[in-house]
Amino acid sequence: MSSSSTALRELQRDLENKANDLSKLQKDIAKNHQVRKKYTIQLGENELVLKELDLLNEDANVYKLIGLVLVKQDLAEANANVRKRIEYISAELKRLDGSLQDLEEKQHSKREAILKVQQRIQSHQAGKAKA
Repeated sequence: MSSSSTALRELQRDLENKANDLSKLQKDIAKNHQVRKKYTIQLGENELVLKELDLLNEDANVYKLIGLVLVKQDLAEANANVRKRIEYISAELKRLDGSLQDLEEKQHSKREAILKVQQRIQSHQAGKAKA
């Protein structure tokens, strides 16, 4: 067995490992997008609730669903709870955006590394063909 075929096998193994890493990154990115979509929907729903609460008079009855029971809640308390939820969801979306940007940068560098290995394999094979 020649050292050139061993080197080629090493390059192919390296390429396979990098491709697996890239696949994992792509799955993480897809998962991030799903979670982000869920939070975006929740944010929209909570903003709608807040608009509805803002339309109410101060003496209006507000009920909160807890399990199977509707429990009367103070309007100011309901308003504060919805605002806190919006704040939390917005912070989560910001965190997810940062995470997504990081994952996409890793994906880009992994793709570049794969291209370099593929080029090395091609030049190795071209050199072998000339011999």
